[in-house]
Amino acid sequence: MARLAQTAGLTDIQQEILSTVRDFVDKEIIPVATGLEHRDEYPQQIVDGLKELGLFGLMIPEEYGGLGESLLTYALCVEEIARGWMSVSGIINTHFIVAYMLKQHGTQEQKDHFLPRMAAGEVRGAFSMSEPGLGSDVSAISSKAVRDGDEYVLNGQKMWLTNGGTSTLVAVLVRSDEGHSPEEAAAKPHKSMTTFLIEKEPGFGEVRPGLTIPGKIDKMGYKGVDTTELIMDDLRIPANRVLGGTTGRGFYQMMDGVEVGRVNVAARGCGVAQRAFELGVQYAQQRHTFGKPIAQHQAIQFKLAEMATKVEAAHAMMVNAARKKDSGERNDLEAGMAKYLASEYCKEVVEDAFRIHGGYGFSKEYEIERLYREAPMLLIGEGTAEIQKMIIGRRLLEEYRLQG
Repeated sequence: MARLAQTAGLTDIQQEILSTVRDFVDKEIIPVATGLEHRDEYPQQIVDGLKELGLFGLMIPEEYGGLGESLLTYALCVEEIARGWMSVSGIINTHFIVAYMLKQHGTQEQKDHFLPRMAAGEVRGAFSMSEPGLGSDVSAISSKAVRDGDEYVLNGQKMWLTNGGTSTLVAVLVRSDEGHSPEEAAAKPHKSMTTFLIEKEPGFGEVRPGLTIPGKIDKMGYKGVDTTELIMDDLRIPANRVLGGTTGRGFYQMMDGVEVGRVNVAARGCGVAQRAFELGVQYAQQRHTFGKPIAQHQAIQFKLAEMATKVEAAHAMMVNAARKKDSGERNDLEAGMAKYLASEYCKEVVEDAFRIHGGYGFSKEYEIERLYREAPMLLIGEGTAEIQKMIIGRRLLEEYRLQG
């Protein structure tokens, strides 16, 4: 039987990369993922293996020591990794978004300084937009940067940093009203935001003067990866660490990064859903009721059919969104659709696999229990379903606006 979620039109190099990643997932991630997740243990050995494979530099240009691969190649690798353990794909994703933002918007000095070490996995990236008092309303950011000579002084509290403890470079979005009157800043808040590149030591506590990373946030799922707060208290950052060298562009830089991040979240949804289907279809052939495998009951076959169809549909939309971005075209519509559909379908496929397992799905001995706790994170990561529908609706009205 052919595996689900196959991708047509891949080059030999892409197929070789995916085969290598898939083999790594099957041998190095799946056998240990549930144990590590239950202990909430950082998967250092897995991360070291991904570093050796060059995954941290997959999309970084070759001139900076990376592999120079496409977003599609990256998304397909993420799909495979998430199939093994979604937390590992989160470690890669935040690093990738920061590298992408540097590649697209950084000054030449910033690219030369960071990208080669990021490609080698020596510098690990994280990024931060959210704060305790806001969710999807990025315009309500209250963290602030004030110019002081050749430096900026940053104050505020950020929330939900993936890789907050293990990272050594954090891209942080704060308000900087430099060059704007209070009235202008209030009327157009998105134009008074700046992204700062903050270097720090890994770990928790005060990781550089004025910067504190409290301990890990205890989560329902998505364990292993460290999710933290970030507290800035008169944190001094050199002016040459403003991403792109100019203030007021941070919101647009972050949105560009989040747009490719949405393709990544869609890929994660595809990977988790595919693993849930695999677990469901295997268990359905092993478990017997009324004298035969439950897979022979029509009700279970209907579930398997629906699950497989959702896996295929989500994969196709994710691939389309990645290819659109790779072509240089605007892809916010396709990325929003892919993220929305893949995360919703992932939740549904995981729940159906959980139902197929019956009472055993509730046991921590079975892998589906972990997936059942992980899937909900995809419903909110990189923008909730409601935000995606707003983006999709607005873009559709642009495309289908009545004339005259």
